[in-house]
Amino acid sequence: MIDIEKAIVAMASNDVDFVVIGGVALSVHATAYITFDIDFAYSRNKENLAKIAKALASFNPRLRGFPPELPFIWDASTLSNGSVFTLDTSIGDIDLLSEVKGLGEFTDVLANSEKFELWGFSVNVLSVDGLIIAKTAAGREKDVPGLKHLEAIREAMSENE
Repeated sequence: MIDIEKAIVAMASNDVDFVVIGGVALSVHATAYITFDIDFAYSRNKENLAKIAKALASFNPRLRGFPPELPFIWDASTLSNGSVFTLDTSIGDIDLLSEVKGLGEFTDVLANSEKFELWGFSVNVLSVDGLIIAKTAAGREKDVPGLKHLEAIREAMSENE
């Protein structure tokens, strides 16, 4: 299980440019969705990669599924050599994605996000519409229940406007 608070506070307190996506974003929008990891969309600019490396360093990130004896250096240079990182950390699984299927690159994801106050920080979270687009584009069976919740939320929001 992921310590969502520690992950978000680490990213926000280091001024990382990120958007909370996936199951945690679903949960922020008041659904009863349970997730075991946290997914972040992130900007790949050089300065931001250094901030991510610093933000997550104390959680001992390692590539998920790789043998523990495999050397792994967690730094901005490593982050610059990839665009998707699935990490095991001391606080749980963290996934970093520079693009989101159905939405595009970080700037597109950011444009489909909204601000929420979480643990004392103003945090970008993928919007209900953004989540519907992304989860539909992913086409995964595991996303069907969450999509039903999101559609109900969108319907309730349009009724309240």
